[in-house]
Amino acid sequence: MDPLSPAPARVLVVDDDEDIRDLIVQQVRRAGFDVAQAASLGDVRRMLAAESFDVMLLDLNLPDGDGIGLCREMRAADRPEAVIMVTARDASIDRVLGLELGADDYLTKPFEPRELVARIRNLLRRRSEAADPARNKRYARFGPWTLDLVQRRLIAADDRLIILSSAEHRLLEKLVRQPNVVLSREDLLPDRRSLAPNDRSIDLQISRLRSKLAPLGDGMIVTIRNEGYVLAADVTFE
Repeated sequence: MDPLSPAPARVLVVDDDEDIRDLIVQQVRRAGFDVAQAASLGDVRRMLAAESFDVMLLDLNLPDGDGIGLCREMRAADRPEAVIMVTARDASIDRVLGLELGADDYLTKPFEPRELVARIRNLLRRRSEAADPARNKRYARFGPWTLDLVQRRLIAADDRLIILSSAEHRLLEKLVRQPNVVLSREDLLPDRRSLAPNDRSIDLQISRLRSKLAPLGDGMIVTIRNEGYVLAADVTFE
């Protein structure tokens, strides 16, 4: 895998029918996901005790219990996995009960593999959008400054426009999207990740940003020795 590419989403396929489970695993893996599998509630519980997943395809009928009960346990424990319930049953009560207990989606067997993959991708996209407070927002406001994320302009409290180079804007945008979080050189230069630890151009860009934020923004961009940089400010998006 390309070290610059994001890790694929992790999917756990839970079904006691080995043939069906293998078919689902093949289809999901072919779509580019990292796939694990389980045949029983016991298997799932052991796996969840050791790791987490992005999406779980959960069959309702399992040899040692009901998938609905597992879904209830997961939501009570505030597990992060999105759950797609999969069942051969087509009763509306199962669908309603599963969704009320925290399932994110519902599929009835038999289903088209392409539909399953599309459901997984839609779930991941919805969760990503919900987790990103800056998505579809135009302005990032921090201290006396406003960063226009659309027109790529930095605006002072008195409406003065501060000219930023493309590199400076990209750097500042990364900082404002993750305020109060230490970002390493690799985080700030993902396109040059392998060279980032020794790339001193970022120090020059940080220095220029600090000078442009001064004096109103003195101390906003903090250097954390041997770790990286952090925007020490609260950010609101509008």
